[in-house]
Amino acid sequence: MRVESILDSLGISVETLAARSLVLHPEASELVSAETGADGRQHLLVPAAARAWGSLREAAQADGVNVRIVSAFRSIERQAEIVRAKLARGQSIDEILRVSAPPGYSEHHTGRAVDVTTNGVRPLGWLSRHAGRFGFCMSYARENRYGYMYEPWHWCWLQEGNRT
Repeated sequence: MRVESILDSLGISVETLAARSLVLHPEASELVSAETGADGRQHLLVPAAARAWGSLREAAQADGVNVRIVSAFRSIERQAEIVRAKLARGQSIDEILRVSAPPGYSEHHTGRAVDVTTNGVRPLGWLSRHAGRFGFCMSYARENRYGYMYEPWHWCWLQEGNRT
């Protein structure tokens, strides 16, 4: 399996993955542009997540809140490149895995996860209160079970919003 050989080459053990209850996430096969960054980069998501993101962003803008995608779909190979670059800078695997998912285990592979940027704390509060209506949840709250640091910018689309 491709993921197993990548993990092995990075020195990430099966025991490490199991101890943290990490879930293997296959790469999305159908992606559409959810947003274009200021740099012209297309941020890709699966179609349903892209529609939900568009609705969320419109609702936020109507409330005077500006949220933008910094990162969306990321391939398994791109995740491996990120880990390799951190290793090359002298970081240990343990340090890296506190802030980055191992290749194959990132929600970004699914095409349902976004890392967002905002203009201040108020938008993060808005997301915390309203993102669930659009099917998004913050994956890595403080002291999450996966051992990742708190990531208030990382949101994953899980389902159609309940619109309550």
